[in-house]
Amino acid sequence: MLKIVVYDNGSGGELFANQLESELPVAEIIRVIERPTRAGSGPKHVHEIRKSAEEALGPYFGKVDLIIFANYLLTATSLNYFRRKYKSQKFTGFSFDSRRVASRKQTLVITTRPITRNFAYVAFLRRVRAKTICMDHWPFLMDDDKLEPSDVIADLGAAIKNISNFSPEQILLACGQFAKYTPEFREIFGHNVRIVDNFDETIRRAFRILHIRGGTGKKRK
Repeated sequence: MLKIVVYDNGSGGELFANQLESELPVAEIIRVIERPTRAGSGPKHVHEIRKSAEEALGPYFGKVDLIIFANYLLTATSLNYFRRKYKSQKFTGFSFDSRRVASRKQTLVITTRPITRNFAYVAFLRRVRAKTICMDHWPFLMDDDKLEPSDVIADLGAAIKNISNFSPEQILLACGQFAKYTPEFREIFGHNVRIVDNFDETIRRAFRILHIRGGTGKKRK
């Protein structure tokens, strides 16, 4: 049986692992989810995030078929590091791929501030017409099950008012946790707005790496 590790430091990893499990029931999906013990106590810098991931994943290097980083920041800053250091292990993860979005459409990215400071995100913005909204407080509230749908609607309603003359045609969720609130995003922006997360593409990439047919990314729990 294939063994795949999904690593994240928030509830987004659980959401992604659920979908991967539904699409690949013949594999053992190992969830390595590190949650901060309290708001603000998680790693603040790239080297801390990398060190935390390396310690948590130590028992799996070279012993599983694939490790997936369900975390944009870790993928952008550390994927090549892990690939160079652990050559016998296969890795992939969430990434900024401009091919996933229609470049001529007005795009709104909903993310967190640490991600926007990364070079990969800056390079992504050069290739697409996008505005950014940062919801830094959402992840911790979500991990504590304290973010209500009504809060999501209120927060985004207030934030979008600060972006003048902008009507998004597609929404990119650059934080795995935010996929949970896709219905609320549709309520705010309309059902014709295209919503893109990284789940489907990452699953397709995992299937290619493992030489498995399929991985359409449509079976969501």
